[in-house]
Amino acid sequence: MSSEQTLFLGLLAFRVINALILQTSFVPDEYWQSIEVAHNMAFSYGAKTWEWRHGLRGYLYPLIFAIPYKILGILGLDNRIVLIKLPLLIQAVFAALADVYLYKLSSKLSGVRVGRWSLLCQLTSWFTFYCAPRTLTNSLETALTTIAMHHFPWPGYSRKAHWKYLVLVGVAVVIRPTAAIVWIPMVLWHLRMYFHCFWDVFRLYVEKGFLILAVSSIIDRYFYGKWVYVHLNFLEFNVFSGLGSFYGTHPWHWYLSQGLAVILGIQLFPFVLAVKNGLQPTFIKIIAWTVAVYSCLGHKEFRFIFPILPLAMHLSGLYLALLLDVSSWLPCSKSSFFVTILIAGNLPLALYTSLIHQRGTLDVMRFIYEESSRNASLSVVSLMPCHSTPHHGYLHRNISLRFLTCEPNLDLVANYTDESDVFYEDPVAWLNKTYATSSLPSHIVMFDVLLPRVSDFISRNSYEKCAEFFHSHFPRGSSWRLRSGLLFEGVEVVVEI
Repeated sequence: MSSEQTLFLGLLAFRVINALILQTSFVPDEYWQSIEVAHNMAFSYGAKTWEWRHGLRGYLYPLIFAIPYKILGILGLDNRIVLIKLPLLIQAVFAALADVYLYKLSSKLSGVRVGRWSLLCQLTSWFTFYCAPRTLTNSLETALTTIAMHHFPWPGYSRKAHWKYLVLVGVAVVIRPTAAIVWIPMVLWHLRMYFHCFWDVFRLYVEKGFLILAVSSIIDRYFYGKWVYVHLNFLEFNVFSGLGSFYGTHPWHWYLSQGLAVILGIQLFPFVLAVKNGLQPTFIKIIAWTVAVYSCLGHKEFRFIFPILPLAMHLSGLYLALLLDVSSWLPCSKSSFFVTILIAGNLPLALYTSLIHQRGTLDVMRFIYEESSRNASLSVVSLMPCHSTPHHGYLHRNISLRFLTCEPNLDLVANYTDESDVFYEDPVAWLNKTYATSSLPSHIVMFDVLLPRVSDFISRNSYEKCAEFFHSHFPRGSSWRLRSGLLFEGVEVVVEI
């Protein structure tokens, strides 16, 4: 067995453990844009969000999980736990490949010693540990971007355009169109390097791009039942129309003042020093360009800049490797000193976010599954910010589930208010109106902060608390709908008749 194969197997084992450790939720998209859609594709039941009804999302990514789901269903092996863990394990494979290719990329550009330090920075990164195995398009985009960077025809290493690089970039862009942001400067550089045979290289881009887009479009045509311009719709909503700001906005400097610092963690210090000293200028320019473009968009999230994190890990590793050569003030074992700092600075946060922070929304679904085993007529309504919990993808049981919706104002209706906001304006009025002519649900799920506002409805309809689950010490967002839960330790309450 080659050393590269041994390295991959070791990293795969690490990422599998990483995936199996995850007991928390990050953002709704890790369920509602992946496994929930895949479950519907494979088993023909389960809800889809408005993006899928309006053709903003492509089916290529959830198809990665839908195929093994379907195979398991045919074989009668579609156990709930297997369906939950399998997508994480699939994503762990991509994460391990990204680790290997970051090491190879760093070694190719700066030497094996730098490659080892870059890999160490990658493996100790708390945000990578927290995010890489999750079923997010951002996670696969990050893996594909890292692998494609290795296959890029870097000057001095290759004088031809590799089909692997072109295909990887194409798939990344098809899965998440904003992946193009990272690659625009690289593509322009590539075309400039090969200007003497510009049309030959350009033709390769067109051929590979057309092939990938055609495959993606055919997949979407099959599942949508019609031709849908998914990628144009995605860009129109999130970039051109600005409707993505419906889900919250941040100031232009948010990535500079918070985003980068949070995802880098303790690696922020060697990264900043590497940038200050101008190490690996190409990566510095890519990171600066990406952050600048994303800063122009109103809606911002940490995961959006995840694809540049491996590049930042290379810069951090490069600086640490150089620092070891020139520092005299460090203890005798310089390498051990840095390794200890990296682990001590990342491990507590990685474990806390993966095991504790925002776990209640998953624990409650396990409880509902167990309750449904005893109650065949069980029905559930989630009175929580929309898409707070997974759905049938976490239950694999076709029970009645309802949640508050939060669709944006796509039709530009005057004085538009989504269902979630209508509910929180007057929860009791919404409940009375909604269930005036229909039967009450057997179970209601809510964050504890809401309980005082609906206590009259709860008592009047003879509901009683039957379970509660810890969710978070630091509720996500600034809304009272989550933040006030901190007064009660972020407990989630499930009540039944």
